[in-house]
Amino acid sequence: MIVLTGMRRSGKSTLLRQIIKKYYHDQDFYYINFEDERLLGFKASEFNRLYEASVSLFGKHKTFFLDEVQNIPHFETFIRRFYEEDFKFIITGSSATLLSREIGTKLTGRHIDITLQPFSFTEFLSLKDIVLTETFWLRVESRVEIKKHFEDYLSRGGMPEYLAYDDPELLGKVYNDLVMKDIIARYKVEDTLTLRQLYLHLISNITNRFSFNSLKKFSDIKSVNTIKKFIEYLEQTYFAATINKFDYSLKRQGVNDKKFYLADNGFLEVLSRSFSKDRGKLLENLVFTNLIRAYNEGEVAYFADVKGECDFIVSKNRQVLGAFQVCYEFNEFNRERELRGLLAAMKMFELKQGFLLTMCQEEEIKIEGSDAVVVVVPVWKWLIDKQKAQEHL
Repeated sequence: MIVLTGMRRSGKSTLLRQIIKKYYHDQDFYYINFEDERLLGFKASEFNRLYEASVSLFGKHKTFFLDEVQNIPHFETFIRRFYEEDFKFIITGSSATLLSREIGTKLTGRHIDITLQPFSFTEFLSLKDIVLTETFWLRVESRVEIKKHFEDYLSRGGMPEYLAYDDPELLGKVYNDLVMKDIIARYKVEDTLTLRQLYLHLISNITNRFSFNSLKKFSDIKSVNTIKKFIEYLEQTYFAATINKFDYSLKRQGVNDKKFYLADNGFLEVLSRSFSKDRGKLLENLVFTNLIRAYNEGEVAYFADVKGECDFIVSKNRQVLGAFQVCYEFNEFNRERELRGLLAAMKMFELKQGFLLTMCQEEEIKIEGSDAVVVVVPVWKWLIDKQKAQEHL
């Protein structure tokens, strides 16, 4: 069984149609979209009737394509029964619980998981019909063109439909749908106004540190557990993520301040109340989304001690793999501060190389008295340079 998950409008249904066209030639399968209003109130107990009706209308087939199936409670019981009768399932859902709770517990070891994300920068360039050949970088005009496209990508993000139609209302609709359908309706949240206020506060303060107690003081929510629960709901829609301060102690991780990031930059200017095109925050958020993409089985955290702060530490199985500092403009005024936090992290975790990711600046800084080096590189180049991508992503 193949499970396609990801944020709403990230391309899951389109990918389903592509699979159907390429491998099934538009025949020999059943396709059911559980966001069809004619299926409102559909219950798991009715799956057998649905199958009988499908056989009656379209003949007997062995493959089901089920779109947004998480809308049906206990859907996994039907899938497991038919799976054991050699039926094939390709299903989609816009909730992480599709994997962790329903599918994970009932169909352990029987499924392949694919998570769709908004377009990466290289996919964005493909959308613009740009082919990154080996000789591409030899032309000044090509590099200028790439930088121009990166400026656009930094602001607009990679949501496919938005890029196709350039209509900001599409992003607003995605957000409203996931809040109303994937959170409020699914979890039966009653205080919808307070929940929305909490989310807008977090969106307007991305990359900033926060604690659950500070959010409690800001909002009308009196319970820290309720705040945690509301944030978890948003994370489960693939719309956002929080990261911890790095610590080998899980207990200390739990009580330290967090940071909040969005899955795509395009939502920031559409939704944020106080966002005023802060390019530094956009750049940091973009780096975070690409670290998550590159280290999909690892963990991303931030580092902080008395010497300074490093934006991102990437680890896997409790082993630190890399340190990344993000600085929109690396100059004489912030050079010491930005390097201090990165070098502190590199020393703590005995890393020979660290990355300082910028908008434009590029250099290599050898650390005096050691064999460590800091690679200063523009984010756009870090994202698409094949050699760097292979070595460091």
